[in-house]
Amino acid sequence: MFAIDLSEDAQLFPLEVWHAEEFLAHIDRGREFIGRFIGFPDRATDLESARRLLRSNAEQAAADGRRLYGIRVGGTLVGGVLFADFDAAAGNCEIGCWMEPAGTGRGLVTQACRLLIDWAFDVRGMHRVEWHVAGGNEKSIAVARRLGLTREGVMRESHLHRGVRQDIEVWSVLAHERAAAPTA
Repeated sequence: MFAIDLSEDAQLFPLEVWHAEEFLAHIDRGREFIGRFIGFPDRATDLESARRLLRSNAEQAAADGRRLYGIRVGGTLVGGVLFADFDAAAGNCEIGCWMEPAGTGRGLVTQACRLLIDWAFDVRGMHRVEWHVAGGNEKSIAVARRLGLTREGVMRESHLHRGVRQDIEVWSVLAHERAAAPTA
C-alpha cells in the first residue's frame, strides 16, 4: 500500500476494507459534524456496515469507478477525499471530501483534492472534474474556490439528506482551464 505525505504529520492513503475498524472509529468521533452534509455516518453505524461501505467502494474502484482515500494526522484517520463518481469513458469525474473536527483548518483537504485533480487530468486524461456541495456547506464551498473551480449553478432542493431537501451547488474545472487555476 502507498501513502502520500500531505505534511510532516499527515498522509493520504487508499481506504480499503481492512480499515473498517479505523474508519468506524473515525466516523464515530465525527458522526454529527460529518453527518451534517455527508451520508457516510448514516451508512456506517457498526463494524459490519462500515465493512460493507468500504467493500462496495473497493468493488467500484476495481471496476474503475468510485475511490476512497483516507487522511491520517499523527497516525489517526481524521477524514478523506474521494472520487464520488469516475467515468473514464466519458472523461468526467466528481471529487468530494469529509473531515472530522480534529483534521480541519490545516488545508489538508485542499491539498489532497489537488492531488486527485492532477491524477484525473494528467494520468487518466479526464476532461472535467466536478464538485457537488450542499448550499450551506461553507467550508466545502471554500475548498472549491481554493481549487479554482467555477460555480456553474444550483440544483435547487435536489438532494434529500436526513429528511431535509438540500440545494446542491455544482462546481467544476475543465482540463484546459486547470493551468490558470490557483495553486495556493
